[in-house]
Amino acid sequence: MTHERDLLARAVEHAATYLDGLNGRKVRARSTYEEMLAAFNEPLQQGPREPTEVLDQLASKADPGITAMGSGRFFGFVIGGAVPGALAADLLVTAWDQNTRLLFVTPAVAAVEHVAGQWVCDLLGLPQQSTVGFVTGGCMANFTCLAAARHHVLAKAGWDVERDGLQAAPTVRVIASAERHATVDIALHYLGLGSGTVQQVETDGQSRIYLESFRRVLESGEGPTIVSLAAGNVNTGAFDPIAEAIDLAHEHGAWVHIDGAFGLWAAVSQDLRHLVEGVERADSWATDAHKWLNVPYDCGIAIVAQADAHRSAMGAKASYLIQSDADPDPFELVPEFSRRARGVPVWAAMASLGRDGVVDLVDRCCSHARRFADRFSAMDDAEVLNDVVLNQVLVRFRDDDEVTQAVIAGVLEEGTAFMTGTTWKGVAAMRVSVSNWRTTAADVDASVDAVRRVLESIGR
Repeated sequence: MTHERDLLARAVEHAATYLDGLNGRKVRARSTYEEMLAAFNEPLQQGPREPTEVLDQLASKADPGITAMGSGRFFGFVIGGAVPGALAADLLVTAWDQNTRLLFVTPAVAAVEHVAGQWVCDLLGLPQQSTVGFVTGGCMANFTCLAAARHHVLAKAGWDVERDGLQAAPTVRVIASAERHATVDIALHYLGLGSGTVQQVETDGQSRIYLESFRRVLESGEGPTIVSLAAGNVNTGAFDPIAEAIDLAHEHGAWVHIDGAFGLWAAVSQDLRHLVEGVERADSWATDAHKWLNVPYDCGIAIVAQADAHRSAMGAKASYLIQSDADPDPFELVPEFSRRARGVPVWAAMASLGRDGVVDLVDRCCSHARRFADRFSAMDDAEVLNDVVLNQVLVRFRDDDEVTQAVIAGVLEEGTAFMTGTTWKGVAAMRVSVSNWRTTAADVDASVDAVRRVLESIGR
């Protein structure tokens, strides 16, 4: 049997070979799901195999089906890569194999995560007394924060939702943008509040809520109320009028949640922080570390200003656990009872980048987004649809849905870059999301040139 040290070294070699080749490979996977299924779909053998053989087979067979999401030319979704410090720390987390549940049992990783949470709050300008849970991503971050919100607004109405459920509970009003992210709806599904009951607020031409519309919706009802605001629309990158909306919502006794999967990181930038002015006055915040902080998947962050609401909504007691009476145990702040130490790569990313490095990462991505917009705007057959205030660019070609969709398909097939489509305000558009630490101006130019080649190949 291969010694663990040799096997790990072999795994690192495969990983390094993949990373070394990122810039030279096509971004889109070369093989389809069906081809990959055919490659791997074989009966499980009766006896054991040499682990080195298994590892080599996995690396070799899987390679054609791997999308180069860590490439500097992947712009399909709002995701980052993995900065080296976070990548290496994640390997260490796997080797440690800690079930990050209890302070007493995993004191080192729990302490690292606590500090990482404080650093995140510091960078984002959020209250230092906030409790922080490390979850799988933005969806579970929204779920966790909205669970705390549900607990709080119903407790104020005299109802214990964790004990008595929702069957006879007071009705909870949820107010959110008509263009909210889908993960807010998913969280409401999970929480039994339902997405179909959301009181929707109209949006302007950049997907920000109208403040007067928001005021009318607030004043149209009463009772336990949760408001969800967007810090960074998934299509345009635009921000709801956060400061004014928080003040209005609090006047009506509502809990305010901020869905800021990537947009909250604008707070670190001197040039961008005006976009999140007043955000610290909200009650909860959801963001992703595997977006702009560029840590490996999977890592979202749920931040709640009121520790009691957070712990009451997510916590549990069991006689066999060695639980803390003072500080919350890590599992009391997240949906999972058992999980890996997701916060350790977050700590490592911030420790290796420093405050200036995080600022540079965000500012650089936004600069690249503006470069995309400028180069697209210079093309005769392209139109940038949004005000590029952050890292999102929407572009449409020849003012035609079919042409735009054909360009998107052609760029994916060509392989230089990975950009996906969306429907915004009723029309098709290509969406470019710049979030990766590896992206350079040369990557932007190569990607735009690929788009131009594809567009020129499409007849009028």
